[in-house]
Amino acid sequence: MPAGRSTRGDRGQVAIEFVGTVPLILLLVAAVWECVLIGYAFSLAGNAADEAARAGAVHGGAACAAAAREHIGEAWNLQVDCDEAGDIYQAKVRLSIPVLHPALNFGGIDGTGGAALEKEAE
Repeated sequence: MPAGRSTRGDRGQVAIEFVGTVPLILLLVAAVWECVLIGYAFSLAGNAADEAARAGAVHGGAACAAAAREHIGEAWNLQVDCDEAGDIYQAKVRLSIPVLHPALNFGGIDGTGGAALEKEAE
């Protein structure tokens, strides 16, 4: 061994690097989880709007709101707006954007859907 060199070498270096990278790894996991939640919220909003528009076209306004709420949990703070626009029944759904967990929200994601009104033949 050369003179003046410690006998300890690189012992403990891996532990120090691990402690330094763990927060970065956890931050990356949190960012990926947030992206998954936002994507899932877009999917839920679009599906709820489509189901609401279809139910509203067949059964009216009360069925529209009920159909939108059927598969969405309360943590998503669902808001539904149903109305007719000519021969189309439109539903607009707004969900709160989750932050790491659906119970922590900011902003909102909109979903829209439409279905042709079904009228009985005269």
